[in-house]
Amino acid sequence: MEATIDDPYPERIFLFLLGIAPSPVFTYVVYGLLIGLFVFLSTVISGSEAAFFSLTGEQIAVFKNSANSRERKAFQLIRYPKRLLATILVLSNILKIAIITLATFLTFHIARETAVNGTLAAIIMIVLAFGVIFLSEIMPKAWASRNPAKIARSTAFFLSVAQALVWPLSWFLLSVTNYIDKHIERKGYGLSMESLNIFSDNSTQKESNDERDILKGIVTFGALSVKQIMRSRMDITAFDISISFHELLDKINKSGYSRIPIFHETIDRIEGILYIKDLLPYIERDEYFRWQSLLRPGFFVPESKKIDDLLRDFQAKRVHMAIVVDEYGGTSGLITMEDIIEEIVGEINDEFDEDEIAYNKLDDNTYVFEGKTSLNDFCKIVGEDPALFEEVKGESESLGGLILELNSKLPRAGDKIIFDKFVFTIVAVDSRRIKRVRALRQTSTIKK
Repeated sequence: MEATIDDPYPERIFLFLLGIAPSPVFTYVVYGLLIGLFVFLSTVISGSEAAFFSLTGEQIAVFKNSANSRERKAFQLIRYPKRLLATILVLSNILKIAIITLATFLTFHIARETAVNGTLAAIIMIVLAFGVIFLSEIMPKAWASRNPAKIARSTAFFLSVAQALVWPLSWFLLSVTNYIDKHIERKGYGLSMESLNIFSDNSTQKESNDERDILKGIVTFGALSVKQIMRSRMDITAFDISISFHELLDKINKSGYSRIPIFHETIDRIEGILYIKDLLPYIERDEYFRWQSLLRPGFFVPESKKIDDLLRDFQAKRVHMAIVVDEYGGTSGLITMEDIIEEIVGEINDEFDEDEIAYNKLDDNTYVFEGKTSLNDFCKIVGEDPALFEEVKGESESLGGLILELNSKLPRAGDKIIFDKFVFTIVAVDSRRIKRVRALRQTSTIKK
């Protein structure tokens, strides 16, 4: 049979150029093989997505320090989660479009070359679509979520190659997403604060300052991330898992906490949480008592998690403490149920609490703060809108971090950094961080 070009199907046009006249069976085989290949690749992509984003902080830390090349490659991928997700989304959509296109051509072929009518062809398409969804989405994600480390290792090289190939598309997707997210978040925050200010201006004297503070806390509650209110790793009270039982009891008596994180060698390797109430039946045991068996699993959350979501997680899991991990899987800080509630109702102090926010008020416009004070707490104390520092704070959430962003290097004691209406004077600094800062709020705005 001689090849003609009156056939609209693309593979026949290609074969016509080669002088080949394909048979219907040949067409079905080609389409079937291509659809099978793309479904397999889509299955790998979906499984890798579930695997990588199901990795725990401990598993990521193991990948980071591993000598295995596949595990190091997996760490390099999860190190930039947004870029990884963009790559997976681009690949997944390209493959699904290819599968749908090929399935459509195959169905038209079957309908034209055989006696199959249009209704039956449509039914075939629907069945095929459900089959593709099950094979390439539901099944691999269900399996990968139970074996995340194994799947992440197996797909790391494939995703690295794919990431390099689709980087222009994923970069564009990331840029657009970041632009939209940035503007939507700021618009929402400004609207909420504006609504609060309108209420405050129109409220009567019946509302107390405490009530207004609670209302303000409720309005801003959903906009705060874990990183903004957590206790930093430098301020975490945690014990090494290797200490003896009597040494542990002595440290607990001095700490005053009811729950203590326990680590192995470094605080980046949290082994679990020790509840002091679990120790009470064993306080008479000797120093060789294996108290480590009483540890409960730690609950790990990323820095970017919103505190309203974390509160729901606390309620669902019935825990009161979470370890905050950074993008590398290391320990960034610690957050408790009390920290979250305090964002609404204000400080909650018990008999063991010292002043959580260390500062001195010298006059109505001058304060001395610890450098580690969070920007969120600083703004509460001085009565400033946190949006003032949004453009310049970068990734920093502490007063010392803000000053480093403004100054671009570690300042010396006595240096003054000016921003808007504030003059920050460095009171104390060491070789690594800013320890104390004097903040003067001018009555008129100063341009930096």
